Amino acid sequence: MKPVPPLRLGVNVDHVATLRNARGGALPDPLRAAKLAIAAGADGITAHLREDRRHIRDEDMARLKAEISKPLNFEMAATEEMVAIALKTGPHAVCLVPERREERTTEGGLDVAGQQDALAPVVARLAEAGIRVSLFIAAEPRQIEAAARIGAPVIEIHTGAWCDAVAAGRTGEAEAEWERIRLGAALARAAGLEVHAGHGLDYATAERIAALGEIVELNIGHFLVGEAVFVGLGQAVRTMRAAMDRGRARAAAAP
Repeated sequence: MKPVPPLRLGVNVDHVATLRNARGGALPDPLRAAKLAIAAGADGITAHLREDRRHIRDEDMARLKAEISKPLNFEMAATEEMVAIALKTGPHAVCLVPERREERTTEGGLDVAGQQDALAPVVARLAEAGIRVSLFIAAEPRQIEAAARIGAPVIEIHTGAWCDAVAAGRTGEAEAEWERIRLGAALARAAGLEVHAGHGLDYATAERIAALGEIVELNIGHFLVGEAVFVGLGQAVRTMRAAMDRGRARAAAAP
């Protein structure tokens, strides 16, 4: 068996906040969800503070940072407002993502290659504050190379197109997207970047991508919150963790 780095699971609690905000009031509480996820085996918690505050709110970020026992990954757009909040909050990590008000969820990856001049100072400011910076990008060589050039230590590969193709049964498209992810992960690792992945993952796709030894963290939210309606959040996280472990075992067993 070959040595393969451990695979971390980050649980995104955004859509617990979505449910809360649909009705108003304080419940369900994303902080409680975060603590349940950690108790069930999550290695960290992710939350996206959007410009329009459609789910996570400023006070949620503050409470998460103050009260969870695992690292907090602060997803955000690269705006002056969000940089100021991140510097004040002091999360373990920041993941810079593209953001448009009209989108339902994050659509596509950040165009690092086209925005290097704007993104490089943001990466530098956050890094100077001791915050690990990740860039949420498509698995495209030009984006990976640009991420390395501006000094980001981590990328997170957008897996949405692959997951959507798998779910729709578009086999040819799914395999083409998978090959792009596989090659992108290898290229990023060779460039010295830490590689994460996320968006649209379920038990089956998480198990498959866990077999890519270059990837060391998966961030999963919407699927787990949906599963929690039927089996509870703790059970959903444990089942996901088991799927990831099966995939990782295959990576270790590969020649």
